[in-house]
Amino acid sequence: MNAPEAAAWLARSRATVAATRLAPEAQTRGRVERVADGIAHISGLPDIRLGELLHFDGGASGYVLTLEPDEIAAVLLDNSITIAAGSHVRGSGEVARVPVGPGLLGRIVDPLGRPLDGTEPVVAEAILPAERPAPPIIARDLVSEPVATGILVVDTLLTIGRGQRELIIGDRATGKTSIAVDAIVAQKDTDIVCVYVAVGQRASAVERVIQAVRQHGAAERCVFVVTSAAAAPGLQWLAPFAGFTIAEYFRDRGQHALIVIDDMSKHAATHRELALLTRQPPGREAFPGDIFFVHARLLERAAKLSAEHGGGSLTALPIAETDAGNLSAYIPTNLISITDGQIVLDARLFAANQRPAVNVGLSVSRVGGKAQRPALREVAGRIRLDYAQFVELEMFSRFGAITDARVKAQITRGERIRALLAQPRFTNLRLSDQVALLAALTDGVLDTLPASAIATLRARLPAHLDAQEFAAVAALEKSGVLDPALRARLVAATRALAATLVPPP
Repeated sequence: MNAPEAAAWLARSRATVAATRLAPEAQTRGRVERVADGIAHISGLPDIRLGELLHFDGGASGYVLTLEPDEIAAVLLDNSITIAAGSHVRGSGEVARVPVGPGLLGRIVDPLGRPLDGTEPVVAEAILPAERPAPPIIARDLVSEPVATGILVVDTLLTIGRGQRELIIGDRATGKTSIAVDAIVAQKDTDIVCVYVAVGQRASAVERVIQAVRQHGAAERCVFVVTSAAAAPGLQWLAPFAGFTIAEYFRDRGQHALIVIDDMSKHAATHRELALLTRQPPGREAFPGDIFFVHARLLERAAKLSAEHGGGSLTALPIAETDAGNLSAYIPTNLISITDGQIVLDARLFAANQRPAVNVGLSVSRVGGKAQRPALREVAGRIRLDYAQFVELEMFSRFGAITDARVKAQITRGERIRALLAQPRFTNLRLSDQVALLAALTDGVLDTLPASAIATLRARLPAHLDAQEFAAVAALEKSGVLDPALRARLVAATRALAATLVPPP
């Protein structure tokens, strides 16, 4: 280095030193006293706050769950292998946050927004707290628009409205996730963004869900928040809250979102695990901690906002599991009282090959009727009553032959309703298809058709309507209103197709 270069370097160094502000900096560092089962007990952080995010040596993180006089208990969000007694920890001054924005669409992430799909990091538009307050009553509007699932039994009898919370509940392996995934697939051609949250699910089950959405739906408009059964309990507990924050980003911008929590029973089990490990006192009898309050403050975030607040909506489809169909157990009754209705799946119907195995008598949508399209409401008026009467008559008919012609007609109609409500997966029906089928059923078109041929009729009807009554289908899909002339055209087209399926005498 020659003299001029040395002089220039010395000048730059002096300028850097002069620009550097030297001041004392205080940093509080805690110490891990013991760690086990995803819980770290920490001392030396007297000013820490409940729910605050912590950073451990080695890069692991966690959040404060309980505050005691001498120590705090923190739930770990990462593998605890790098954390041991004596490790240092410091507070962040922030709560757990999750990235949000359009950059998450089509991605598979964990509750902290870290990618799980092996691609580049998520490009976030903002980073928001995982736990956020629910919209106040003054900011909400009436639930008046439907979420079309394409599932006939749901759209007809248990209509789900945008902004509603509809619980999907039933025993293990009865098709709960299948209904939720079909609802996600049905949004392929709508303006609804979908968020699927897997809480403690098997990796193979989550992979099947993602593959189904990619194959049949619009995965590029979905976000998958995944915590497997092997993930840290803290991540599993945080997952539903992170999923709601991701979905609220779209709702708060005037868009519409649908979130599926799969499932709340595993989330309750995780809450119980953390509560027992940290010795939290029970807020209500028979369960550590106040799990009712946890799930209530979570699901209250689903709402339809008023026009003054953008008019967006967030619809929630939480899933819960029962044991032997016991709806009166602690967690099911909690969730039933929080939500706006429930779709109950019956193991006996599932075993009888009735798919989806929806128990129409126990299922209800408390606000969906206000959101049902007028055309569907017109043709679906008596379906529930006719089907309920058929179930009772069928039970009595087992004890002997039925000779009354009116009762025989009711049983014939009920068999057609049952066959019509049985629907294979990924065969979502449009509004016009559903209206045509139900109108034909009401007018007796299907009474002469064997019940075994109903499935064939349902599968062929969409293409047949497009070929024969394209203008009628387009008009109905656009307006959602069924006038007598339009109904007559749809019924005539359905009758013509049904005539080709009637076996010769």
